[in-house]
Amino acid sequence: MISTMKRYILPLLLLSALLLTGCNDAFMNRQPKTEIGASNFFNSEEDLKMYIYGLYNFPGHGNYAADGGTDNQATTSGSVEIKNIMLAPAPNSSTITGGWSWSRLKEINFFLSHAQEAPIPDEVKNHYIGVARFFRARFYMGMVKRYSDIPWYDDYIEADNEELLFKGRDPRSLVVERLMADYEFAAKHVRADQPDGAVDKWTVLTYYSRDALYEGTFRKYHPELKLESTATAFLQLARDKAKEVMDANVFAIHSTGDIDSDYLELFRSTDLSGNPEMILVTYYDGKEVKAGTSEWNFGNYEPSPAKDLLQAYLMRDGSYYSSQEGYREFEFVKEFENRDPRLSQTYAYPGWELLQTNTYVSGAGLYVQQLNKNFTGYHLIKGFTNNKEREVQDQRDYPVLRYAEVLLNYAEAMAELGTFDKNVADRTVNLLRRRVGMPDFDMSPMPEPLSVSKYGDISPLLQEVRRERRVELAFEGHRYDDLMRWGAGKVLERVPEGLYFPSLGKFDLNGDGIEDIHLISTSEDIPADDDKEVNSLGQKLVYYRTGPISDSRATVYLSEGDKGVIVTATTMGRFEVPKYYYRPIPAKEMSLNDNLGPQLFGWN
Repeated sequence: MISTMKRYILPLLLLSALLLTGCNDAFMNRQPKTEIGASNFFNSEEDLKMYIYGLYNFPGHGNYAADGGTDNQATTSGSVEIKNIMLAPAPNSSTITGGWSWSRLKEINFFLSHAQEAPIPDEVKNHYIGVARFFRARFYMGMVKRYSDIPWYDDYIEADNEELLFKGRDPRSLVVERLMADYEFAAKHVRADQPDGAVDKWTVLTYYSRDALYEGTFRKYHPELKLESTATAFLQLARDKAKEVMDANVFAIHSTGDIDSDYLELFRSTDLSGNPEMILVTYYDGKEVKAGTSEWNFGNYEPSPAKDLLQAYLMRDGSYYSSQEGYREFEFVKEFENRDPRLSQTYAYPGWELLQTNTYVSGAGLYVQQLNKNFTGYHLIKGFTNNKEREVQDQRDYPVLRYAEVLLNYAEAMAELGTFDKNVADRTVNLLRRRVGMPDFDMSPMPEPLSVSKYGDISPLLQEVRRERRVELAFEGHRYDDLMRWGAGKVLERVPEGLYFPSLGKFDLNGDGIEDIHLISTSEDIPADDDKEVNSLGQKLVYYRTGPISDSRATVYLSEGDKGVIVTATTMGRFEVPKYYYRPIPAKEMSLNDNLGPQLFGWN
């Protein structure tokens, strides 16, 4: 059934989306029953299924770039909202205008207002109502993350109902209580046995656990909400919903014993059906729906991983990378020696061979960074299809939800509740470590200054649980939310750093012991092609004029001009606490409905 679903569901999703596109604009602005004949439409399970498929909005391969620009995990040349806010002289509700959109909620509530009328058995009906309420919970959680207090609507609002259309905000506590009730209904009624690619009970429980963990930790680490006393209940809820998935014994960590590729295979597979770790997958069949080449993923700009994340990976023996003397001045080749194998399955490593070169002008062969294009000198291979065959590129599936996240949600909730022990470690983080041949979790870790500088005064054990989450889920779109809920927004002020060079001169970047590039002073000119030095392999060295970021002649910027780490900016701006954990309602919306005011947390 799984392989059949891969062939079937995507065309169906496209068809249903097209059908709904034709009616959604109409029912958003006019009386819906006359526009799509609601009384004639919601009459069978097939009707409900068709509408529900039109609500699907799960991420695809673009999510690998979601961490770019969100902190010193990666840098980007793109326009990232938080980066723009931190660099702006006076951000306000007139300059921050995105996010206040309610059209999706109207689509969901329209379905919920009519699905009850369907003359089908309650069990069938409640499955689809549960899926719709699951989507409503996800919608509202996104709005809570952005605005905190927002209006709650659980019914479709007719166009002439001014009392509801112009209501004020409801408190965060009420909105979260109701969206959690949506999750609870969905968890009880959405079927467990669904075709692969469709929302099922396990999808619901995973998002339920994720959002309960978010809310519990957010309330714990954000005193401005004055909700700290309620945090524990949400942490317990996150624990319980993750445990429900774990206890079902439906999923398992994908491991064939190949510690150097099992992790990476999750992100470059053309067929994730049947993979025991997959809870939800966005499938691509290469025909009706194509994944694309992912060439941007290893292009010259987006995304560009940073040194801070690289330093978070442990040594292969489980010790801290930062415990090595002089680690801050390690060069590229040494940085990858004896590390957690997930590092070399996430970052392009010395000796890695590039095959797909569509957007990388240095060409195929052993990986040598193109430093004046790539911001940090590091590249991302997680999610990149290093294969020249277009058929392979177009059929890569995207793992939306992995069982690994469930284990990490459970581990973190238990750590926050003070109940993380060896049994918990064996059921969660140790399964992830064993996949890649890493030692088991240290139950009595020493504090690491690098971690303390990011997350403040929390236990070393919790620091290490957070490290495991960061490493395992890197570039899967979790990092920004994690920093926000942990109250670690100040981390975003750190300028992302890249490769370290101890001086100008010649350097080996692919690990073969032969020099590949030559850093020269900005007072020098790059030689003509015929005059460039040739290495012992007969290859011309690549030259870069190197200097401080203020030197207009430099093509590579080093922190100390003629040595240091590659830098991409002089400042990332300022993260104002608690203001920047939230967004203002756009001024235009406030002018249309003054009941929404006042703005919260110092916004204007």
